[in-house]
Amino acid sequence: MESVAVKWDRTYADSDPVNAQPCAVLAENSYLLPGEGLALDLACGLGGNACFLAAQGLITEAWDCSGVALAKLKQYAGSKKLNVSVRQCFIGAECFVPSRFHVIVVSRFLDRTLCDAIIASLVPGGLLFYQTFTLTKVNEKGPSNRDFLLENTELLKLFAPLDVLYYRDNQRIGDTSQGLRNEAQFIGRKQLKSLD
Repeated sequence: MESVAVKWDRTYADSDPVNAQPCAVLAENSYLLPGEGLALDLACGLGGNACFLAAQGLITEAWDCSGVALAKLKQYAGSKKLNVSVRQCFIGAECFVPSRFHVIVVSRFLDRTLCDAIIASLVPGGLLFYQTFTLTKVNEKGPSNRDFLLENTELLKLFAPLDVLYYRDNQRIGDTSQGLRNEAQFIGRKQLKSLD
């Protein structure tokens, strides 16, 4: 069985970072971003989120298991003079340092074992932007493995310690040819430390 890194290297072999776009939950709510700080694009792929964050003035780290994707992202970000550093790793809880990031963005990636580490890695007041696939689908877009699909309102449960700023999951309600389908979006804020 091929490794996860080899699979994603092959996926990104013929892709161009110039076509990589930020996820909708980030792009449509970018006015919530701080004016400065350290951001993380987790499981970044070609770095659409990373480049967007850096263009907003944030020092940005981009983590992924694919060396191919990261090499392309590093070259592209350098050509655009964007402050993006890349890190090739198999993302586990041990990768995270407590109270490090002002912003973390996760799109189309789900590893439930990382939720506590993600929360801990946010500074007080830090923001998490999360968008990924749901079990309730209107078509076959996205993974078929249930391990990588969110249950109804699951992001709210997984990140319950964060203050909810935004949540959206349109499921199969109304005209399913319109609006966000097959994915849920979440923005949460880590509580500021108590003054007590």
